[in-house]
Amino acid sequence: MIQDNLILEHYGLNELNFETIKSYRDKFAAVKPDHPWNVLETKEFLYKIGAWGKARDTHKEGVTLAGLLMFSEERMITEILPQYFLEYRESDAQGGWNERFTSQDGTWSGNLYDFYFYVTEQVYKHQPNGEIASSLVEVVTNMLLHADYNGEGGLTFEYNQQSCVFSNPGLFRIPVDKVFITKMSNLRNPHLFKLFRLLNLCERSGSGLTALHDKWKSYGYELPTIDQDVYLKRTTLSLPMSFLEGQKESGNQTTSTLSFNNNMGNKTGDVESTGEFVEKSSSYNKIVNSFNKDNSHLLEEFKGENIGVSPVNTGDNPYNKEEWSYNKNNYSYNKKDVLISDLEDENSVLWNLAEIARRKKRLSPAKMEEVIVSLCAQQPLRLKDLAHLLDRTPDGVRNNYLSKMLRKGKLQLKYPEQPNHPKQAYLIEGYRREE
Repeated sequence: MIQDNLILEHYGLNELNFETIKSYRDKFAAVKPDHPWNVLETKEFLYKIGAWGKARDTHKEGVTLAGLLMFSEERMITEILPQYFLEYRESDAQGGWNERFTSQDGTWSGNLYDFYFYVTEQVYKHQPNGEIASSLVEVVTNMLLHADYNGEGGLTFEYNQQSCVFSNPGLFRIPVDKVFITKMSNLRNPHLFKLFRLLNLCERSGSGLTALHDKWKSYGYELPTIDQDVYLKRTTLSLPMSFLEGQKESGNQTTSTLSFNNNMGNKTGDVESTGEFVEKSSSYNKIVNSFNKDNSHLLEEFKGENIGVSPVNTGDNPYNKEEWSYNKNNYSYNKKDVLISDLEDENSVLWNLAEIARRKKRLSPAKMEEVIVSLCAQQPLRLKDLAHLLDRTPDGVRNNYLSKMLRKGKLQLKYPEQPNHPKQAYLIEGYRREE
């Protein structure tokens, strides 16, 4: 098996999705606001967290395999790991799909980081019981951290009202009959674990599956089951969401429904290290960011492939570097990446259409989609434009709404044949595309 600390010397910063890195650094700074790594340049920050490696004997350096999985894009990841594949799907009572997306659909990065947060949002949206939702997120974390990414079949998570099924390449390192009663830490991907641990998304206690089994028993649910296919080297965990015969629903326990609950907060998963459990950004969006000590604004370095930034320079300094500032009351970009002028006018049609989203932080998904459609009916809008109008983070707008709306045909891309176009924008069907 390829170790996740392998240095890929021919893979540099250009092979990473800098919107993902920016999101990671935002969350890192929120969790550790006074940490000295917040002020580091991007490459040094990636080195500190284990996403960048340096071979001291040969002086060669590059992205680590863990860094590639976490921060790159599906096209680059599959160059190293041809079998790499991620899938999330929601099934209905008739066996059809309410929602399905994969790392190959081209509407998002396809990396582990974006997959984790998109799936987490789905879990908390559909599962009103916070304790159960937290348990499901822990299993997602286990799946990502313990999968054998060189194995076949990819990682899948199927969610419905009756059960959740997680499947990934890789077998247990202890007897299957011991996994629910033993506590042991034996990480398959320790550098990936570190990347998640730095955001307080997991812990190395080795009790995840034991606690999961006990929780399901206390709920009166049918107990989790594990199936290992030794020939295919795959592990499947099934979590029933129905009660055992004779058990009744307790007063504070509810089964899974499709009511909306988006109050995630910071969830900490417990990594069961003995188990192997198992649209959105563009390669042009290469933003390298750092934070100042008081976190009042971000300092961003724009690389030559950046959206709206001038081409790569020649000479010693290979990139143009221009600073921009952002905070909630002062939204501005450098001159080469100017927002649409309407956003500066609080009396504009766009601003008025989006007012309800800015005013209500818990707007229903259906209403938010309605607002986004009304905005894009006025003119094509980029991700950053929509995020500003709606007063939401770009990651949240993209992950929770835009990718789904593209799949359902509610929105279209301005450049549908070039998903990574540097001037990509969202519009509605029938809007005349102007180059």
